[in-house]
Formats: sequence, C-alpha cells, structure tokens
Amino acid sequence: MKTPDSVGRREFIGVSALAGAALAAGPAASSAALASPAEAKLEGRIAFAPATWYRPYKSKPASAAATRTWVQFDLGSPLSVDAVRLYPSFDLGDAKNPSKGFPARLKVEGAESGNFSSPALLFDHTQRDLPDPNDRMVYLPLAGTDRKWRYIRVTATVLRPSGDDAAFALCLSKVDVLSGGRNAAELCPASADPQYGNPAELKQLTRRARPQGEGIINDHPANVTPASAWHRPPEPARVPRTGVTLQGGIFHQAMEDNIGYLLGSFSVEEMLRPFWQRAGKPIPAGLRRPNPGWDVMLAGSMAGRFLMGAGNTLRWREHAELRRRMNAIVDGIEECRQPNGYIMGYPENEMLVSERAAYTRAWVTHGLIEAGLAGNPKAFGLLRGYYDWYNRNPYLPELLRGAIQGVQGMVANTRMYFTSVGKPEDIQVIQRYFQENYWLDGLAKRDKAMAWQYPYDRPHNYLITDFEAYLDLYRATGERRYRDAVEGAWELYHDNWEHVGGSIAITEFGEFPPQSYRLKPQFSFCETGELCGSSFWAFLNQRLLMLDPSQERCAAEIEKSIYNVGIANQVDARGLMYHARLVGQKGDVAVGYCDNSCCEGQGTRLIGSLPEHIYSIVDDGPDAGLMVNLFAPSTIDWQSGGTRVRVAAATQFPYGNEVKLTFSADAPARFTLRVRTPGWAAGPMPIRANGVVAATGAPGTYVKLAREWRTGDTVTFTLPMGFKLTEYTGLDQIAGHKRYALEYGPILLALKDSDDARLLHRGSRAAQFIEQLQPVPGRPLQFNIAGNPGRRYVPYFAIKNELFTCFPVIDPA
Repeated sequence: MKTPDSVGRREFIGVSALAGAALAAGPAASSAALASPAEAKLEGRIAFAPATWYRPYKSKPASAAATRTWVQFDLGSPLSVDAVRLYPSFDLGDAKNPSKGFPARLKVEGAESGNFSSPALLFDHTQRDLPDPNDRMVYLPLAGTDRKWRYIRVTATVLRPSGDDAAFALCLSKVDVLSGGRNAAELCPASADPQYGNPAELKQLTRRARPQGEGIINDHPANVTPASAWHRPPEPARVPRTGVTLQGGIFHQAMEDNIGYLLGSFSVEEMLRPFWQRAGKPIPAGLRRPNPGWDVMLAGSMAGRFLMGAGNTLRWREHAELRRRMNAIVDGIEECRQPNGYIMGYPENEMLVSERAAYTRAWVTHGLIEAGLAGNPKAFGLLRGYYDWYNRNPYLPELLRGAIQGVQGMVANTRMYFTSVGKPEDIQVIQRYFQENYWLDGLAKRDKAMAWQYPYDRPHNYLITDFEAYLDLYRATGERRYRDAVEGAWELYHDNWEHVGGSIAITEFGEFPPQSYRLKPQFSFCETGELCGSSFWAFLNQRLLMLDPSQERCAAEIEKSIYNVGIANQVDARGLMYHARLVGQKGDVAVGYCDNSCCEGQGTRLIGSLPEHIYSIVDDGPDAGLMVNLFAPSTIDWQSGGTRVRVAAATQFPYGNEVKLTFSADAPARFTLRVRTPGWAAGPMPIRANGVVAATGAPGTYVKLAREWRTGDTVTFTLPMGFKLTEYTGLDQIAGHKRYALEYGPILLALKDSDDARLLHRGSRAAQFIEQLQPVPGRPLQFNIAGNPGRRYVPYFAIKNELFTCFPVIDPA
C-alpha cells in the first residue's frame, strides 16, 4: 500500500466560458431527433478497477473542455436497444477529481451503417452538464426503442479533466449497451474518432463484466457456515509466544535496533492525536505536523505500527520505556472508546475513506493483539468491545469494495477469532461479506490471473494478507476449499512473483506479468520488493508450517524473508526502508525510512517477532517435542509432559555454520527433537547426539530424534552451506549479456560499488564462476572474485549507502 502525494491539477473551468472554442473531431453528421428520453439516472457505486485487464479507456488528451470525441460499438446485427450504461473511471484516492474524465455533456446515437451517414439521436444532454457521477454508474434510457440499430455511438461534446494536469479527456471504465436486459456490447468491436480516439484501449470498453459484477456490494449469506458444523483441523505444531531469549547475534542486534527506531520515531501524543481528535479531546501544543497520507488519511495507523513492534518485542525481553509507551497508547485508546465499543482513530461514518476500514483497522487490531500477548490487561477487552460493534455495523456490505483495498481487512477479523476473546461471528462476518468463491476456485486451480489481475483492487503483495485470512478460515472451520486456495496461491506467488533472495516481485500501480521479476521501477514510485509483502509472506508460511511441520520449504521462505528483506531494510536504529531494491542504491526517494509507512509498520512487526520463528513446539502425539527451524544463538524454555526443559543453541550463523544444542531439564524428559536440514544445503547433514552420529538429514527435510533427554545432552551439526548461481530471466534484460544472482546458503549476496558491473567467468559454463570465489580472510560472508580485481561480494543485508547490484552481468572471459 502506498499513498504518493497527488500531482497538482488545474481546477475544472466552467464550460460556459469555452462556448465556441470546440475542436471538431471530424465532419459532423446530422442526427434525426426522436422522442426525448427520460433523464439520466445515477445507479449504484462501481468497484475500483485498477488491474490492467480492467483499466479504464482514456482518449488522447485535449487542451480544451469543449472538445468532441466519440466511441462507437458494432453490435453485430440490428437490435432493439433500451439503454446505455456508462461506468466512470474514478480514483478513490483523488478527492478533487474522482471521476477522472467522465463527460460533462454527451449524446447517444444509433445507425444502421458504420459510417453513421443517417444517425438517429437517442439521447441528448449537450445543452447542459450532467452531474459528476463520482463512482456511480450512469444509466441513459434511450428513445427510439421501436427501431433496431447495429451501431451505437456515444459522443462527448464537453469533457472534464482527466487527472493529468491541465489535460481533458473522455475516460470510461466500461460501456454497456442494453438490449432486452443483457449487455449486447460485450466483446463487440469498438472504434473511435481518429483525432482523439485511443485504439489501444478500446477493448476495455466492451470487456466482460468482472466475476461478481461491477458494483461494490458484496453480501452472500449462503457462504456462512454454522459454528456447530465446524471441524477444526489439527495443528500439530504451535508458535511459541514467549520463552525464547536471544543470546547475541544478528537477530539480537536487529531487535535492539528496532527498539531504538520505535523509541526515536513518534511521541505517544502524536500517536494518540487522531483518537483524541475523533473523541473531541484537546490536542497538546507543539506536536509535529502529521503526514497527510500515512497519518491523516490512515488515522490511527501510527499507533498500530508502534503497538505491533513494541508488543511483539516485549514478549521476549523487558524494556521499561517501551512498555510504558505501549501501555500509555492502550490507555489513550481506552479513554476515547465510545459507549458502543468503537475505538478507531476516525469517526464511524468515515470508515470508507481511503483504506481506513481495512488497512488501519487491521493495524490497530494487530497492535492490540500484540499488546495483549505482551501482557497489557486492557487490550483484548478493547478489541472485543470493538468487534461486537464491527460485526454488526451498517457498512459491512460495502467494506470489501467500497474503499481502497478492502480485502486487506479480512485478516483483522480472522486473527481476532484466534485470540482468547474470539467469537464465531469474527469468522462468519468474513464468510458473508468478504469471501469470493470465484477467487477461491481460481487460486486452487493455479490461475495466474487471480494474482496479477485480481479484478477488484490493486493486485500486489497485500493480497498475501487475504491468503493469511483464508487459511485462518480453514483453521477455524476445517473446510478444505480454503486450504486448497491458499496452497494454490502459495505456488503462484512462489513460482511467478518471488525474486531470488525471497522478496515479493509485485507491487501497486504497475504491471507485473508472471515471472516479470522487474528490477527497475516502471515509474518513480513503482518498484518491487516491499518490506510489508515479505512480512506477510513470513506469517503466511508460519501458519502453513504449523499445519504441516514436514514442510521445510515454509521455514526456508521465512528465513529468506527475515535475512534478505526484513533485516536488509533496517537503517540501524533510525528506521526501515520501503523497498528491497536489488540494483542501484538502497533507500527511497518518494518515501523515507521514518515516516509511518506500511513497510515500517510491518517491518517492525516482523523484527519484533523474530524469536517465535526460530523454534516451534509440538504438544501431542508420538512426535511431541521441539522443532528447530532457524539457526540463531538463543534459548527456549517450555514444558514437555509436565517437565520444564531448556535448550540453548550456540552458533554464529550466518557468519559460521556450526550449531550446538545443549539440553537441561528438571528431570529426564522423553520427546522428539526435529532438526531442519535446509533445502539450500549443499549436501546431506550428519547430526550428532552426544558426539555420535544419530541421523543424517537430506536437504529440505526435518530429522526426528526421539529419545529421553537429560541435562548435559548435546546435539551438534554443521550446516552444509554452498553457493547457488541463478540466471536472471525477467524483463530487465541487457541485450547481448546474461545477469545472475548469487546466494550463499539462504543469504543473497550483492556486488559492491557498482550497479552495472560486468564480471568474467572462466571456462565454458557460467556455473564455473563459483570456482573463482575466494573467501576474504577475517571477513565472513565476503568473497573476492579471481580474474575480476576490485570486485567483492558481500551479504545484501550488509549493503548501506554504496552502489551495488544483486544481478551483475557474468560473461565468458
């Protein structure tokens, strides 16, 4: 999610001042006037249509409002035509010009020949302006319904601003020509005037309707399943919410920097400001001016950001000032709570402004959940009171499509259900008002269009939050269709929209076909690799791993998301960057790294949760025990069959590959230890118990060691780290050359000091390039390159301000 500053736009000039300044769009044909039709009617709201398959038609720009331009439809044979329905092109984020080029004045004509030699005037609104429909569909009843027409033409005689500075244009999302109640224009040939018509976009006007129509209402009671019919599936493993302590290392440093960022970003008063404003409370003087996008349009998200980071962190280590601020924010939200339980930082009747009903609600919900898990006594009660209101609020049928990215609100409800105060209604609201069956079916079938052409909103990495929510629906109800859809979605993203190194290769506003893997922005704020996407991806994979602890690939995805995106996007204790750029220079021009951006919020949440990804706990059955998923110096304390057990992991990973686990227990305890042999391992991994080889792990598996464990027992292994060279296959090719990414174990490497480096490899195959890599003494994870003086690979997460590339050219010597 991104909210770039709006470009300046010229205010609409009254058309009366431009009378006589019309520019002809070709020879004017006389129209035979028929009986005057009824007035145009505004119908329901149209859903936002930003995916490229559903993008609006936009004529070529004109410099004056009084400009004629037309579009014409060939129905294939003469038909009785009842009406034309026009769908505006609108921008939910542009309050000044939402309908973007809907014609101020227009007429509709019918003809029997394509050259419109003898047209009939079926609708005439050329003498006065039509109301700006905003996002409402416009129904034009036609005269002459007793005759049949093969060709229908819509002519705009006065235009409105198109949204591009001073330009005017005809912009429409879609046109229906209604005959006997059906759209006779669907997939029909369309044409336009030669001067201002835009032939490349004409097919947009006659595209098929979206799977659930063009309106915003989504209310399907039949999707709701009674709680009595739910069969919650087993989850063999669970996430530890406490009991893990970091003992130095890269995770420990990342969490310390995250604390510094949280304490150095915004004051408690600045974070509570929108709640005070909504409640009519006085605002202290001297606060910094709020950011009009992140803080005003998304009022309350700043508090959610802090609570996510602080609440997660305080589960693992105590910090007095962090806890004081967390509790002060929860207290402030409580003080502003309405009698009906409403707690958000914007008024109830402004839920559909921007992304408040989804993005901001989810953030505050995540934050209060994390605060509750961290021990705040008020957080869960505040949430329950709010969701008792939310689950019955009057805006529910509009929340999915009536605001920007309504889908991202699903996960707030489903996470709420899995708290100690959750209710079945939290799930059933999602089934009724958010569930999209066509999408579930398409994802399960691995239909790529379901990802990059999601038809109702900006398709990008925020769809991963919906996959999280659908998997939660499976966890609650046991209905297999939800899990099938999520497993299909996982494969779609993993196989088509994941960069080498793990960052998500799709974002808002641009066009990202399958396997496009763009490295360069399509325009100033359209890049890939958003930190928030990798945070969502890590939590999705965490859910999948708990459902199936044998899925090592899920742990591998979490690992890459943490090292190559989460930690890589930290700017020490100053903040978190937005994009994980893979070529050029780190940092963001459009968005800073301490601005309450979406990536900061989800980044601080991910880094605050690092300890919970290292281990998992299996409570029941013959394989009950401990899973070792990631490798970090740490300890975990938990109860195994009523016995307190502690395991301490000693390692310098990723700078070293030796791992030693040491056990202590109040009494001998029998349980199963599952040790991950990573999929990136260069070969089998022998695992020793008390110095004796007990098993050998194959790459991409978990080895089970079931025995009675005693104080002083040890398990040791050496991670078989190796290099992997991957040829770049995306759209940003360099003619005559090949680009490659290099990984060492799970760590993405970057070539320092150049963004367009050309390396040379010896031998006949690029894979032989690995033989030229030379470890730098005293500099772990850094490699010089024989035959390429002055060139050095370092971990991508270690890149700071210097130029770099993760995809250099590697040519034969």
